[in-house]
Amino acid sequence: VPQPQYGLYAWPSAVVLAQYLWFHRAGLPGRRVLEIGAGVSLPGLVAAKCGAEVTLSDSEELPQCLENCRRSCLMNNLPHVPVIGLTWGRVSPELLSLAPVDIILGSDVFFEPKDFEDILTTVYYLMEKNPHAQFWTTYQVRSADWSIEALLCKWKLKNIHVPLQSFNADKEHLAGSSLPGRHTIEMMIISLANSDGT
Repeated sequence: VPQPQYGLYAWPSAVVLAQYLWFHRAGLPGRRVLEIGAGVSLPGLVAAKCGAEVTLSDSEELPQCLENCRRSCLMNNLPHVPVIGLTWGRVSPELLSLAPVDIILGSDVFFEPKDFEDILTTVYYLMEKNPHAQFWTTYQVRSADWSIEALLCKWKLKNIHVPLQSFNADKEHLAGSSLPGRHTIEMMIISLANSDGT
């Protein structure tokens, strides 16, 4: 049973998002990428290995998760990847000083419904810095009752569902992991509602 610090585990959604990044690796060199709620940082590390300029982040209130991000970088020969503390929904010096990003990554950040609006508040702030930015997110379907549709509307965001088979992530075993096949994982790309998506 997971402990309260969820970021110390590799979740199936992270494997699926890493697969999406690998599938689209040709478009990553030079792109500015921020992973939020990075935890073990699998998607962010894949993006960095593919040539993106990556920053990893997790809650400033979870030093163990931030240390985990740093260890993951060192273990993957990526000591130059910055790790910063960002708490969803909170304006902090780290958030304010962050350069505009092209892609925001989040695997299984939509875990606790109480966090959903804080996540989208942070994403919206980042997208205001670069209106063409996109939020690539994967999540495990845990309840048919939760939805972010109303919050997307409130924050003037739109989403596109990305079928897993479109990037070969609908397999029982993915990247040598049996994790994805046992769970219902979804992916969506979120952007500003008035953005042309480029």
